[in-house]
Amino acid sequence: MKFTRIEVTNQRIERITTQHAIVGIDIAKEKHVAQVTNFRGIVLTRRHLTFANTLEGFERLMRFTQEVQKKQGLTSVIVGLEPTGHYWFNLAHWLRKQGIEVVLVNPVVTHRNKENRDNSPSKNDAKDALTIADAVSRGFYTEFTPQAGQLEQLKTLMSDREFWVKYAISLGNRIVRWIDMYFPEFQLVFKDWKAERSLASLRAFPLPCEVQDLNADEVIQRWHEQGMRRPGGVTGKAKAVQLIQAAKRSIGRTEGLEQARRDLQRLLTAYDQITSHLQEMKEEVEALLGKIPMAKQLQSIPGMGPTTIAALLRFTGDLGRYAHGRQLLRRAGLNLAERTSGKYKGQIKLSKRGDSALRKYFFLAILTLVRENPDFKRWHEHNLNKGMKKMASLFKLIGKLARIVIGMIQRGETYRSEIGVEQVA
Repeated sequence: MKFTRIEVTNQRIERITTQHAIVGIDIAKEKHVAQVTNFRGIVLTRRHLTFANTLEGFERLMRFTQEVQKKQGLTSVIVGLEPTGHYWFNLAHWLRKQGIEVVLVNPVVTHRNKENRDNSPSKNDAKDALTIADAVSRGFYTEFTPQAGQLEQLKTLMSDREFWVKYAISLGNRIVRWIDMYFPEFQLVFKDWKAERSLASLRAFPLPCEVQDLNADEVIQRWHEQGMRRPGGVTGKAKAVQLIQAAKRSIGRTEGLEQARRDLQRLLTAYDQITSHLQEMKEEVEALLGKIPMAKQLQSIPGMGPTTIAALLRFTGDLGRYAHGRQLLRRAGLNLAERTSGKYKGQIKLSKRGDSALRKYFFLAILTLVRENPDFKRWHEHNLNKGMKKMASLFKLIGKLARIVIGMIQRGETYRSEIGVEQVA
């Protein structure tokens, strides 16, 4: 009798049968370790295989697996990996090109099940590979499904954007630190150092000693030389006077000013370059979204901007693979986790067992929707009037957003507030 283990995934049912060789691979930067078991978790090799993260290493893994299959009379193979870091990408894609099915095992599953086989907390690569194979044999995995070309491009683009945004924030903090040290009164004149007039001032006369002896007209002329189109006027003259007065009573450092000036110039040059990169990426994101049908559907939701939609699609992939909004919430770790036992009733909290970046963008999206979308604003006010706390209402509306999004994609509809978004949710 053939034993079958069933795992329900987003789109189809995966079956592990008695004819499967299950390969668990512990991923590392230079060398991977593989173990092979059958559907019951019984090891089929005398020792593990260590192979390099190269084409020759991948081919060695293929020969190793084929030898095990031939010796054991197995006709199918499934490979389980931990999606840690980025070192697994090349192997996973290569295996799929060879017609090998690849699945992903959550690192938390591996960590929590490492003592099952030997009742020991010890850890090594061979044991991790065996633990991964065990998890696959019991159906604790998700299918590895590379996205369509445009979604894959969007994923790469948004990943790059995330890096440059973090770099821009770090660079901005460095510029604020410089201002605090050499011209702390500057921020009393300009609340936002990224504003046009503020940047023109930092480029023209960053140090108090360079502006305190100027008059308002000279300051305005220097702003004009920095490329400001309308540096003067009533507002411009008032700001110029404020800046001169602030410079005259500045308590900023007066040592090493030449190096400080050069340091700021380098920081501002780098900031201009990053700003240019981010603008280019924004245009590329908008162009890509215009080619993705589901993105056009999401853009019909008032308050859902291009960056938010692109970020959500980056982490969720093809929304057509999800049967219900709950699956989307589970992927983000926004599903509820309850602890009860007998008469004990514990608190119900968010599981947070999912993609933290996806949770972040869901939360940012709902903040914008509550502010700009009339329906979400009304639902939020309704929740608050019922006595619900603000944060609880926001997370409840995230669930509503997930159901609306999946409902729209399944039905091929756009957002129609006036005729029953309630029905879609």
